[in-house]
This record gives sequence, structure tokens and C-alpha cells, in this order.
Amino acid sequence: MSRFQTASLILIALLVLPFSYYAMDFGQAGLRNALAEPHYLFSDDINANLMIFTHMISGGIITFLVPFQLIRPLRQRFPRLHRWSGRVIISAAIPTAIGGLIYVGLRGSIGGLPMDIGFSLYGMLTLLAAIETIRHARAGEMGKHRAWALRLFWLAIGSWLYRVHYGLWYLATGGLWSNSDFTGAFDLAQNVAFYLPYLIGVEVYLARKRYRVAVS
Repeated sequence: MSRFQTASLILIALLVLPFSYYAMDFGQAGLRNALAEPHYLFSDDINANLMIFTHMISGGIITFLVPFQLIRPLRQRFPRLHRWSGRVIISAAIPTAIGGLIYVGLRGSIGGLPMDIGFSLYGMLTLLAAIETIRHARAGEMGKHRAWALRLFWLAIGSWLYRVHYGLWYLATGGLWSNSDFTGAFDLAQNVAFYLPYLIGVEVYLARKRYRVAVS
């Protein structure tokens, strides 16, 4: 891994840190009914509140930790730390995905059916990536493990990317094709744009890597 790639991953970890802290703080405050103002994510449904709390707390953990897992010098120098932090990430990724999926099933999302579908697919892919990452590691299939870990990386930072997309879009356009109901054209695209293009990019990268190995 080049120094640029290592520096990029460290930069991502630093950039997502405020978001991770906010997600965990917001989740616990919402569960305790201690938010300064009412928020649409929380309601009188204690089960739904518990699910979104779980989703946000565990999601904050994986968002911050996952960039460090891809830094090769850290993996090579501290393999035991890599394994244990990987277990923490998987242990957090599974409830993150399940909590989000159950919450959508109980209450739905603010953006209606299109957002329900897009976010549910996101949750299912995150759950799949987490399970496959740990399954292949335990089986000693390190090539497959690394491929699924790369997919999990982009899914784990997806919630942060979702907000980055909105921030850049509003900065560039002033919020064109977006509204408070999340039903504008940009909002509809965002239901999958914060993770699907990145996963497609991963598959292209992995396919090219396999091709180079095959022809070498």
C-alpha cells in the first residue's frame, strides 16, 4: 500500500470521527428522550427507538474503526490488533444492519417507499458483507476475506458519505431537486447513490485485479 493510500485512510478516519461521535451521542440522547427538540427518528414506539439507538451507536463505532483495518502496515505490524478490531467491527456491523432494517420495518423512513427500499438494501448488503468478511477470515480464505472487507469498508462509511453527498450538493446547487420530504430527484437518487456506485467501483477493481493475475 502506498503512503498516499495510507494517508487517505487516516484522513477518512479523522473526517468521520465527528460524525461517529454525533451519531452515538444523538442515539443515546434520543433513547433517553433528552434531545433538545423532538426528532422524527424517535417516537413513542420504544421498540423502534431501541432499534435506531442500536443502529446509530454501533454504526458510529464501525464508521470510525473500519478505515484502520485497510491500512496494510498496521495489519502487518499489529496482526492481533487487526484481528480483535475486526471482531469488534463485525460485532457492531451486524446490529447496525439489523437495527436499521427492523426500524424501517416498524416505522418506515421519512422518504417513503423509495427510501425504505434503498435503505433496506443497504442494510442487507451491510449484513451480508459483515458475515462474509468474518466467514472467509475464519476459513483462512484471505483473498475472499480482503475482497469482502473492502466491500464492507464502503458500506460502513456509507452513512457518512450520504451526508457528504448532500453537503457538496447543497454547496454546489443550493439544494436543487431536493426537499424536506426527501422526494426530489436528487433525494431519490441518493437512496442508493451513497453506496451502490462505490460497490460497483469495488467490483470493477476486483475484476481488473483478477484479470491481471490471470494474464501474468
